[in-house]
Amino acid sequence: VRYATGARNMQVFHQRNPSRYLFLPVEGPVVLFEFAGAHHLATGLSTIDEIRPATTASYVAAGPAISAVERRWADEVGTLLREVVGDGTTVGLERINHGASTALAGAGFRIVDAQEPAERARAIKGPDEMICIRQSLRATERAVHTVRDAIRPGITENELWAELHRVVIAEGGDYVETRLMTAGTNTNPWFQEAGDSPIPANALVALDTDVVGCHGYYSDFSRTFHVGPDAPTAEQKRLYGLAHEQVHHNMGIIGPGVSFREYAERAWDIPDEFAAQRYYLSSHGVGMTGEYPYLYHRHDFAASGYDGMIEPDMTICVESYIGAKGGSEGVKLEEHLLITETGIELLSDFPFEPTLLG
Repeated sequence: VRYATGARNMQVFHQRNPSRYLFLPVEGPVVLFEFAGAHHLATGLSTIDEIRPATTASYVAAGPAISAVERRWADEVGTLLREVVGDGTTVGLERINHGASTALAGAGFRIVDAQEPAERARAIKGPDEMICIRQSLRATERAVHTVRDAIRPGITENELWAELHRVVIAEGGDYVETRLMTAGTNTNPWFQEAGDSPIPANALVALDTDVVGCHGYYSDFSRTFHVGPDAPTAEQKRLYGLAHEQVHHNMGIIGPGVSFREYAERAWDIPDEFAAQRYYLSSHGVGMTGEYPYLYHRHDFAASGYDGMIEPDMTICVESYIGAKGGSEGVKLEEHLLITETGIELLSDFPFEPTLLG
């Protein structure tokens, strides 16, 4: 709904409650079915022709009458479909519970999954989207500068992570999608979450922003910092240098007209020492969240990968996690890019750590 119209309303709440939905025909009026009592939020948006009350077809809202409410939902949507596009037409549903979907199919419509066309459309960014993405990144970069300045021995991961939240919200952002800010031994393996552990002296602090920022657009870059007060160790520099090398090698091979398979074959060769704990993707699309396409490592392409083409106006994040299985620490780095007609444009603009690169 936010992508198609710009209308925002309790984004996280509506990710788990089918209480707000949009009718978006190829031709005809765009109708927002808005959450009860919130119709005023989208009033005046040029992207929406009509606002109607939503029918919440969930067990939480309907209890044992859920089947009847699902049929009522299907009747309301079906009536609109017949008015605008006719009976028996094909309808793409992106996300709705099974009972509502089958009720609409039972009303004579052909139901298909809207994931593919929605993801393909979102993969190519327009000029207005790029304005939003740049503003979201600048705001998140200010938040990460605040985090970097707040790093000190003894502060907990949660206290440090709260600094990210504080500035993201103050800058007009929506929320942080993950809790990926850890320090010291909590950086290895990756995907441990921020907790109440005090950050030790001379440790690494790793952060993946994963911020749904201003205008609802994702700011996705990763940085690893050193706490001090001593200089980084040779091992910390080695890990950081390899992650930096991986990101920049893969930035150098990505571009318009490169197939997903070709990218996987030419991507940085992860040393055996770090292969077991490699990040699950080499790169991925990004827009309002992590999006199509997923670009897999060469190791994983046969089992999980799919082919396609990197196209101009895609926005892509290039990833690296370097941490040995059983190692004491790891490094997470990532950059956020725009694919242009002739190459790439680096969108994220946060410095790397000279003390870790030295």
